[in-house]
Amino acid sequence: MKSLRDSGDGTQAAGDPPRGRHPRPSPRHAPPAAATERRIPGRRPGASRLQRWLGNSPLGLVLTAPYTAYVLVVFIIPFGVGVWMAFHDYFFTAPGVSVPHPFVGFDNFTEVLGEEKTQRAFANLGLFMAINIPLTVVLALALASALNAATHWRGFFRVAYYVPYVTASVATLAVWLFLFNGSGAVNNVLGPWAPDPSWLANKHLVMPLIAVYVTWKQLGFYILLYLAALQNVPKELHEAALTDGAGRWQAFRAVTLPAVRPVTSLVILLSIITAGQLFTEPFLLTGGGPSGASLTPALLVYQRGIEQGEPDAAAAIGLILVTGVLIIATVARRVMERD
Repeated sequence: MKSLRDSGDGTQAAGDPPRGRHPRPSPRHAPPAAATERRIPGRRPGASRLQRWLGNSPLGLVLTAPYTAYVLVVFIIPFGVGVWMAFHDYFFTAPGVSVPHPFVGFDNFTEVLGEEKTQRAFANLGLFMAINIPLTVVLALALASALNAATHWRGFFRVAYYVPYVTASVATLAVWLFLFNGSGAVNNVLGPWAPDPSWLANKHLVMPLIAVYVTWKQLGFYILLYLAALQNVPKELHEAALTDGAGRWQAFRAVTLPAVRPVTSLVILLSIITAGQLFTEPFLLTGGGPSGASLTPALLVYQRGIEQGEPDAAAAIGLILVTGVLIIATVARRVMERD
C-alpha cells in the first residue's frame, strides 16, 4: 500500500506524529527516578546524618560550644550533684575511701526546716527583700529621672553613680566598716544620738544596714537601665499631658511609669536574684551575727557545708533557696504583667 508523504504542500503523511507535539518516550527510555528527584539547596548528595543535623552553617554551633561547655561544667552538673546530695545521706570522706550514701528522701529537708537557724536565715532574707527592692526601684527611678532632665554635669553623675557598682566589695565594705563600727565616723557625728549597741552589733539595725549597703552598691547599674528607658519616652507625650492641664507628678504617673514598666519588672527580678545570692556582705561585715541577725541562706549553706561538714544539709538548704527565689520571681513577674 502506497503511503502518503509530505510533498511540500502542507499535507501530513500518515503515521507521522502530529505537528507541535513531541512523542512520549517509552518506559524503557525514561530517565531514572533519582535523576528527576528534587535536590534540596545546599545539601550534597549522600550527606550524612551529622551534616544534616548541623545544617548549612555549623559555625554557629562551633562558636557556642565553649560557652555551652562552661555552663554545663560550672552550673548544670554541680546543680545536678547538689540535687542528688539533698536526697541522700552524704558526707565527706578521705580520698580513696568509698562509702555508701543511702537515699533518705525528704529527711534532710525536714531536718533543716525544723531548725531555728534556718528559719531565722530565711526571715532575715525576707526582711532584706522588703527593704532592698522598694528602695532600689524608687531611688533608681528618681535619680535616673533627675539625670535625664539634667543639662549640666550629666556625664559626671553617671560615672559617679556607677563607680560603687564596679568597685570590689571588699574595698567598699572596708569603708562601711570604718563608717559604722562602734567608734566609726557616723557614731562620732551622731554623738549622744548614736545607737547602742552600735550599728553592726545591733540585731535590729544590722540587716537594714546591709540592705542599704547593697542598694547603694547596685544602684548605679539600675540607674543606667532606667536612664536608657527614659530616653526612649517621647517628649511629646509629656508636653501633651502638661498642655491638657496635668501636673508634673500626674504626667509622670500617666506617661513615664507605664513606659518604664518593663525595666521596673527587670529591676525587681534582678533584685530578687541578688537577694538570694546575699553572702559576701554579711560574711565580711558580721559573719552572720549578732546572734544570727544577719545570717542569710547562702551564708548558712557555707557554714553547714564547709565549716560543719554537712553537705547533704547544705544542699537541701540551697535547693529550698533556689525554689523560693524562683517562686517569688515568678509571682512578681505575673503581678507586673497583670498591672
